[in-house]
Amino acid sequence: MSTALPTVPVLHAEWIKIRSLRGTFAALICIFAVTLGIQVLVAAMIGQAEAGSMGDDPLLAAFYSLNFGQIAAFAFGATALSCEFHDGALRTSLTAVPNRARLYLSKMVVVGAVALVVGQVAALATFLGGQAFMGSYALDLGSPGTYRAVFGCGAYLALMALLAAGLTAVLRSATAVLSLLIPFTLIVSFVLGAASEGVARFLPDRAGQMMMRLDTSTGLAPWTGLGVLALWALVAVTGGWLSLRRRDA
Repeated sequence: MSTALPTVPVLHAEWIKIRSLRGTFAALICIFAVTLGIQVLVAAMIGQAEAGSMGDDPLLAAFYSLNFGQIAAFAFGATALSCEFHDGALRTSLTAVPNRARLYLSKMVVVGAVALVVGQVAALATFLGGQAFMGSYALDLGSPGTYRAVFGCGAYLALMALLAAGLTAVLRSATAVLSLLIPFTLIVSFVLGAASEGVARFLPDRAGQMMMRLDTSTGLAPWTGLGVLALWALVAVTGGWLSLRRRDA
């Protein structure tokens, strides 16, 4: 197994791929820009209207824009993998790195690490930027649950990127993955939540967003929810590896 572990040159090569592909790098930047920008815009428009104007849970409301930032995370994870399945790129990559496990693990490590760093920066900036417009309803950094929520927001974005990356390795199409994940998180999750809260709490978005809730009396515990989301991402990444190992380049 040690021969399959990522090495610095392979990790560096995967970072160069992300940085040089316009669509992938743009999606990475959008994780930050969309999450911060929408939160600041919404907070500036309605944040001081009345208590609860952005949602019943003030801590979750501080990360309202996560619903849009996760779409950018999906796009980043999906495009980072889909580039390997166009114009024989995977054959070229395997020529440079014949060990499929090393190639795949390196790609996932880079995708996850970069998304985590950008996600954490976006989470902190989103919280501080949004609360600056909340007036008397603002939460302070250091208020109950805020440090957990900031970390959880960044981890959520990284795990969603990995979920999309793993599914893309299975389906070999960023378009197919985005067509699946975006409706699932924005529509299906909401409908299932309205129909059966017991089942819905184990969905990846609902479970992961427990980290950003002040009221944790219903649903999964925050860290349990993050663990459920991590399990979803692990299943997708494992499925992607099995697909890459068994199918021709």
